[in-house]
Amino acid sequence: MADDITPLASLSLTHVYYNPDDPVSLLCAWLALVPQALCVIYVTLIWSTREAEVALMFAGQLACEAVNFALKRLIKEERPARIHRTGGKGYGMPSSHAQFACFWAVALTLFLLARHRPSPTKKQEQQQHQGPGQGGKTAENGVKRTTSSAPRPGDVARSLSRSDRLLALNADIERFAHEPWSFAQRALVSAGALFLAGMVAWSRTYLGYHTAKQVLVGCLAGAVSAVGWFGITQVVRQTGMLALALEIPVARWFRLRDLVVEEDLCQAGWEKWEGRRLVARQLREQKKAL
Repeated sequence: MADDITPLASLSLTHVYYNPDDPVSLLCAWLALVPQALCVIYVTLIWSTREAEVALMFAGQLACEAVNFALKRLIKEERPARIHRTGGKGYGMPSSHAQFACFWAVALTLFLLARHRPSPTKKQEQQQHQGPGQGGKTAENGVKRTTSSAPRPGDVARSLSRSDRLLALNADIERFAHEPWSFAQRALVSAGALFLAGMVAWSRTYLGYHTAKQVLVGCLAGAVSAVGWFGITQVVRQTGMLALALEIPVARWFRLRDLVVEEDLCQAGWEKWEGRRLVARQLREQKKAL
């Protein structure tokens, strides 16, 4: 075994060269793994939610990668000379990392700002049906809330004990957390996704894997692919092709559905759990009363 000098190879999918003495270079090395992390997230969401929109977005992401593969072999522009000396492989135009990240960020932005139309939760619908005249209701946490009049903040603070104020604060936080995202919140998340994509693209030039031109072309290709794929999926939806596809036996075997356009991914399961929890609590209270 000591005489075995067979050369070993590295798995280039997760192999990143960086300067160990430069903290920024280390950060860029981690940013280089964002596409792999996004693929794990895609597969996890598809398996756990069975949402058609997530599957369509992942299909578009894979199609974008196929476009990058074709463009690199059509343009045949080499990577910077420095990365070739360290063993970098493949063509550099356009940057696949930049194209991948920009497709994801632009596709997510288009979904959140142009397609996602969150509907109110069941609690919000009940509050709307009750109307302003039905005051005096007691919240689930035991804090009484009235809607018939609007007391001054000072009066409320004096009338509630510290524990009651904490319960009221918890109820306000829970209500805010369970409300559908507003347009401003969705815009903020979209800005964060675009910023992350920009960081991934910048990291490729910092590490020396690509020139600035290769990264910019990759960003442009990813953004154009995302807009084009959004248009294709919009046509698929408007023509009813998606609805028909969800009716085929294979889609029903895998329990594929299309709810995330109008619903929060967690809300339906949360409301079901809340119903069970309240019923169990009522049963415990009834047993104590006996």
